[in-house]
Amino acid sequence: MDCCNVAFGAGGGADVAVPGSVAVPGRARSPDLRVLHHHHEKEEEEEDAATQKQPPPAKHHQQQVPAGCDLYEGRWTFDAAGEQSPLYRESECEFLTEQVTCMRNGRRDDSYQKWRWQPNGCDMPSSQPASMLIAKPSIKCMQEYNATVEFYWAPFLVQSNSDDPQVHSVMDRVIAWRAIAKHANNWKGVDYLVFNTYIWWLNTFEMKVLKGSGALRNNKGAAGWSKYALVDRPVAYREVLKTWAKWVDGHIDPNRTTVFFMGMSPNHITPWAWGNDGGIKCAMETQPIVNRTAPLNIGTDWRLHGVARGVLARYLHRVPVHFVDITGLSELRKDAHTSVHTLRQGKLLTPEQQADPKTYADCIHWCLPGLPDTWNHFIYAQIVSSSSSSSDA
Repeated sequence: MDCCNVAFGAGGGADVAVPGSVAVPGRARSPDLRVLHHHHEKEEEEEDAATQKQPPPAKHHQQQVPAGCDLYEGRWTFDAAGEQSPLYRESECEFLTEQVTCMRNGRRDDSYQKWRWQPNGCDMPSSQPASMLIAKPSIKCMQEYNATVEFYWAPFLVQSNSDDPQVHSVMDRVIAWRAIAKHANNWKGVDYLVFNTYIWWLNTFEMKVLKGSGALRNNKGAAGWSKYALVDRPVAYREVLKTWAKWVDGHIDPNRTTVFFMGMSPNHITPWAWGNDGGIKCAMETQPIVNRTAPLNIGTDWRLHGVARGVLARYLHRVPVHFVDITGLSELRKDAHTSVHTLRQGKLLTPEQQADPKTYADCIHWCLPGLPDTWNHFIYAQIVSSSSSSSDA
């Protein structure tokens, strides 16, 4: 990968596709897209003589995912020695915000960082730090790869009255399910596009859908969102994804751009669902859910998962979109949330607030390093597999 332009998180939700690496989990606060933009620069000083005498570094073979391997079917294994997990140290990653640095914020156990996903019957491609820009970035690494990483805030993919990342309502969200061009014009001409939209759909069972599009064209501001119809959540989700898929299929050059759609990032607020009847949301959870044979019902809206799979299969003909199916394996990670080791309204929780997890535990966002790095690894696996296939052709 000589250079790349990657647009992450074209959609709001909880954790975008690559939190824990370059992306900040949760909300990409950048209406103008440019959160991070580092270009390669020539070294100003020559390497010393000793360095120049060293042989060039060996090129790592990019391991391809075997045909027929389902990376999303597997189990969580504990890497006690930390040989493969975590991929980086919390203190060494300058991209992590205070919201997700759980150890720095007072969490005492770091076991959540050491769980590694092991697919059944095959292995994840090895994550060589020199080549794994997406899963283990640094300023130096990004300069070496001439990479541009962009984040775009569009929590519903289409236009909505929540498109301002700083000023928006929680319970009064209205979407315009056919209006996507305003956002989509910013998604063109990149090497990799990673989309997600889920968490913001969960506040109500019915979605408010704008009636007509004249209000948008006439720029009526808040008043333009006052007329809406109530639509069942899965129906609205399907229509939005149809709008998005048709745009992707009609405007993206598949020879230039690889497109990903992230599955749903689950939350953990029902401890009785995993057998902890005395628990409070995800607070004090230190282990994943393991050896479970009974169905797990933690409140994930699997209808939306089915809608996404169906839309990708039916409405994308020219442009392949890779579905990163993180939902089921992430449901097992009740231990990996920020819980009380995070921020509230921009400030670290006080000891008194931390002692009240029923009110303050955040069981939506994830600690980093942690689970979202596995999501990045799935994207990386697809990229290197595609690259290997192209090279062999």
